[in-house]
Amino acid sequence: MKAEIVSIGTEILLGEITDTNAAYLAGQLRFLGMDLQWVSQVSDNLARLVEVLRRAWERSGLILTSGGLGPTDDDLTREAIAEMLDEKLEIAPSLEKELRSRFTQWGMTMPLSNLKQATLIPSARPINNAQGTAPGWWVERDGRILVAMPGPSRELQEMWQKEVQPRLRQYSAT
Repeated sequence: MKAEIVSIGTEILLGEITDTNAAYLAGQLRFLGMDLQWVSQVSDNLARLVEVLRRAWERSGLILTSGGLGPTDDDLTREAIAEMLDEKLEIAPSLEKELRSRFTQWGMTMPLSNLKQATLIPSARPINNAQGTAPGWWVERDGRILVAMPGPSRELQEMWQKEVQPRLRQYSAT
């Protein structure tokens, strides 16, 4: 399966942080026998992100994204995937309940901005994030898979190891 990695975040393009997630995922794809052909980096800009995701969707069977799943205005991965696939974002009650519960456990009131982390499109299934508040997305449609994971490395790596990699094994060439 042709694979592609899209790293999302203006801070990567500005050189403020090093994109260690792409290197990690590239190494992991090799063990699954996936044919990694492209790695892209894109800023936190909705139009550019949609463009990069559309190109990835047209040419790859597996797209892995990292970043842009947080609660801030510049976290646009969900919105970009929804626009690219022409699907509507909606709050998933189970995700909202889970998110509010986490904040309650921490003795905090959940900021309203975190509610966007409880949204899904019809073709997306949430991926558990044991290390943070941003669930990932597993989108399977039109013979393609798009997996959106958070940007913080510890969150991405645990999500990859415990949730994503086991699901991808059925598509593995090894």
